[in-house]
Amino acid sequence: MEIEVNDELKTILNPSKTAVLVWDVQNMLVNNIFNTEAFLTQTNKIVAMAREKNMPLFFSKISPLPEKFESSVRKYFWKKRKLNFNQIPNALELTIEPTEKDSVISKNTASIFIGTNFEQIMHNVGITTIVFVGIATEIGIESSARDALNRGFFPIIITDAVSSMNKDAHLRSLENLKNMMILLSTDDYISILQDSAKE
Repeated sequence: MEIEVNDELKTILNPSKTAVLVWDVQNMLVNNIFNTEAFLTQTNKIVAMAREKNMPLFFSKISPLPEKFESSVRKYFWKKRKLNFNQIPNALELTIEPTEKDSVISKNTASIFIGTNFEQIMHNVGITTIVFVGIATEIGIESSARDALNRGFFPIIITDAVSSMNKDAHLRSLENLKNMMILLSTDDYISILQDSAKE
């Protein structure tokens, strides 16, 4: 994919104004996507770059409510998608280990902005750009990125560091999003940051 790198894009990607969100990279999901090894390789590169550039790094984590308080809508769709978090040991543990400098946000919806203080944190530290990696592209990544856009943040989706259990849905989601937000490969994103640092 040809990327036009201009001063405006470099400004949008400024590490001092950017946070990286690692969405639901949890054992049960990672083990069921269509490209586990490639996904983890690229996602770890983005995580390493965020740490190198001292960008705030957030890990979201599916945290189901107690059964009697859980949404019947969520239970219905979990059943439809055959997601049973209780059947697999450590199913909801994070596959990529956060450090003490990183933040882990427990959430109960497919948007990082609903039921959390994420938006307030972004405003408190002057973040204008949010880089999205994680699982699943067509669910939490897409809905959170759309919510970010609607709240005035620049959403950046790293196309080879997002994935899904459904490759076709993953590709359709990226196709839907390419005209409304910035989509970059891992290598393009890292290259832009490295070139900007040389200036």
